[in-house]
Amino acid sequence: MTIYVGNINYSLGEEDVQRIFEVLGKVDAIKIIRDKKTGKSKGFGFLDMPSKKEAMEAIKTLDGKTVAGRNLRVLRAHTNKVRVMA
Repeated sequence: MTIYVGNINYSLGEEDVQRIFEVLGKVDAIKIIRDKKTGKSKGFGFLDMPSKKEAMEAIKTLDGKTVAGRNLRVLRAHTNKVRVMA
């Protein structure tokens, strides 16, 4: 299941966000969206969790949770898979 994660602190990377979600289940892929010119985080991203049950628990647990001074916005994404680019 693909999850949208918004309001991510700009200083956090994919590894940081993955560690937050892995407490609640397996994470297959993660992609923080970055500005094409500067490479800086836009403050949101997507991640894939293979278990729908774990994904729903992550959404319930982490939506609104304060991480690095910002309240995360976590919800089910309207896409099927995260496209992780090298």
